[in-house]
Parts: sequence; C-alpha cells; structure tokens
Amino acid sequence: MADKFQTTQERKRSARPKGKPFCIIRHQSASVPIYAYEVHGKVRYTVAFYMDGRRHRRMFTDLDEAKREAKLAAEKIQRGLQSNNDLRPAEREAFLVAQRILKEIDVPLVPAVEEYVRCRKVLGDVPLLAAVEEFARRTRGVKLGVSVPEVSAELIGVKRQDGITDTYATQLSNTFGLFEKAFPGPIMLIRAEQIDAWLREGDLAPVTRNNRLTLIRLLFNFAKQRNYLPRSEASEADAVIKVKPGATETEIFTPEEFQKLLLAAPHRLIPLLAIGAFTGLRAAELSRLDWKAVNMKRHMIELRAGQAKTASRRIVPISDNLAAWLEFTDQEGMVIPDKDLFRQATALARKQGLRWPRNVLRHSFISYRVAQIQDVNQVALEAGNSPAIIFKHYRELVTEEAAGEWFSISPPDGWTPPEVKWNRRKRALEDGTPCVDNGNSA
Repeated sequence: MADKFQTTQERKRSARPKGKPFCIIRHQSASVPIYAYEVHGKVRYTVAFYMDGRRHRRMFTDLDEAKREAKLAAEKIQRGLQSNNDLRPAEREAFLVAQRILKEIDVPLVPAVEEYVRCRKVLGDVPLLAAVEEFARRTRGVKLGVSVPEVSAELIGVKRQDGITDTYATQLSNTFGLFEKAFPGPIMLIRAEQIDAWLREGDLAPVTRNNRLTLIRLLFNFAKQRNYLPRSEASEADAVIKVKPGATETEIFTPEEFQKLLLAAPHRLIPLLAIGAFTGLRAAELSRLDWKAVNMKRHMIELRAGQAKTASRRIVPISDNLAAWLEFTDQEGMVIPDKDLFRQATALARKQGLRWPRNVLRHSFISYRVAQIQDVNQVALEAGNSPAIIFKHYRELVTEEAAGEWFSISPPDGWTPPEVKWNRRKRALEDGTPCVDNGNSA
C-alpha cells in the first residue's frame, strides 16, 4: 500500500507544471498559463490557476480545449477582481504592479512566487540576489550542463591525438566508464563527498583508489580548461584527499633464486627477465622499449620521455652481466614483442617453485643496486623514482655481498637457453603449469 501511495505521489509531482508556460491566455488584467509536457510520447496540456484561494489544474490532450478552459478561467478571475470581494485596493495595486514587473520576462505571477519560495527554502538566510550574483560570477563564461560522458569522450579523443599509448587509453576508458555510470549528469553538479564515496565502494586497495582519483582529477582539470567548470577555483576532485597507503613489505628474489630462473628461461624470455632484473625498468616501460634504445657499445639504455612513466628521458646503465645475457637475443624490433611473455615469465617461475610477488624484478634491482653503490640519488635517477621513496623502502634491505652476487649472475660457459614450449590457448608451459596473471609481471 505504501508503494502504491508513493507511486501516486510521484505521479502527481511529475504532473506539476514546471518551467516556462507554453502560452498565456489573458483577459484584461487576469492571465492563466498553459503548460505543455510529454507523457509516454504524447503531449499533454495543463491549465493552472488560483481562484477563491485554491489552486486549480486542468489537463487536456487538445490545445484548443485547453485554451478555451484558460479563457473561461481568466474571465472568472477578472470578474472576481472587479467585484473587489477578495482584494483590498492596496492589494489590487500590488497585484497589478507585480504583473507589470513580470511582464518583462513573460512569467505569470503565481509560478514566479512559487519559484521564489522554493529558492528561499533552499538558501535559508542567504539573500536570493546575493546567491544569484555569486553563481553568475562563478559561472561567467562557463558552459553549463556538460555531462561527464561528454567530457570524458572529449578528453580521451584529445589524448589520442597527442599520441598516448593504447594501454593508457584503455586505463582512461575503464576508469571514466565506471565514473560515468555513477555520475551520468552534468560534471558541474558533482561534489567532493560524492567522489569520495564512489572511490570507497568495492573496498579497493589504497593504491587503486589513489590511481583512480588521479585520473578523475585529470578529468576535472580538463573540464576547467574547456570552460565546463570555473577556472578560478579548485575543482571538487582536488578537494578529495588521497589515501595514505600502509607500510608494505618489499619482496625480492635472492641471487640463487633468480639464477635458477634465468637458466631455465628460453630465448624469448631472457630480455624480459634480464633487463627487468638488472635495470629495474617497469613492465610498462619494457613493453614500450625497442632495441634501437639499447646501446651495447656504450653499455646504456636510453628511455625516451614517451616511454618512461615519469614522461622524462632517462639513461639506464647496462651492467656487464646483463650484456652477457643479451648476447642470446636477436635485438631487432621491440624488446617485448608479445605481452603474453609476461604470463610466460610468471608460469616459468611457478615451474621452478618460485613465487612472483608484485614488481619483483624492479624491487630486486633497486634493492641490490642501492647496496652496491650506496648512492640513493643515483639509483633514483636510474630507476625513475624519487630519492625519498628509494630511501624509505630499499635502504639496508640487502647486504653489499648479496648485491655483488646479484650483479655477477651470468650465463655459464657453453650454456644455451633451453627449449620451452608455451600453450597460448591454455596459458601453460609444456608440463601444464598454469600462469598466474597479476598484471604487474615485471
């Protein structure tokens, strides 16, 4: 019964005239508005007026019938005004003045009063004119009503023109797609507390929440640049505070474990494993790297700005043992020609009885490199990270002796990479060891 009553109330509210009238029927000083709206694909007309202290509404499917009803109502209202039964002279004068003022914007008196009362209820003690002036100041030059899907589609289009990678484009599309489902309306109406609540849904890890917030801030700042939001003030996304991740343990390979893994690797996996472990390049950076950037004569890898996560050029040294491992590679085209190689690497580790923690190759390199050269700033430059992060997570993680062992891992004399088949359909090595795809293989 409650549901039925609620449905009836909602139906009444939906039938209530809103916005500007479709037309106004006048008789002398009395006027009656006619509103038009669509219900189930058909236009309905509503005649709305006050008479004898009560509000009246009449609904019609035919406009001519609505006009006839409005004309009769206006005549009755005029007769009531002329009889002077309801209004004193001062009240009648005030009524006529109000009608003259409203004639400038072609809005009847009753809808104008109703809208004014609703605004005052929302504003409380704030004067309506002050609120309107502030809104006009903030939105001067701003294009109102632009939706989140419109802004995100425009941003992704611009980024694609700027040459972003397919991986980054997919990341933007996925995050913005989730945000659009939660907020399909105008971007200007979204508030910081709503964004924060959306980020907290699904019990996401702190890093994931912060990554999503970074992209949402990018979306809002782009909207500011395009004048879809006020430029002169911080966006609602900027007001959301990032989560402070808790302390996490940095997991690495021991020299013995990684030597075992490398000696079991086929030709195709040596670049991924050796470069990842002895230079610390990220998985995404490895995926974008071509052999032209690998200079064996000068013993260095040049990571261009478009290839690095930090969007800045970086020079990474090639150690002697890495150079020895790279002699088993063809060094043509892309270093990682198939992203499926990341899955193969994790499957190979499982075959050798080894765990593959998140970013294990990069963590291993940074840990052993810090112990080897005892220079946090230099390692930060090579790894494309901040000295503060290096100092916090990697200092004193391994000994100098272990670092010497790590950068001495080399192929034995006469060794050749074994043949290891890969079943792409089953995502398994030849003995059926399944792959665990954690999305951060290197």
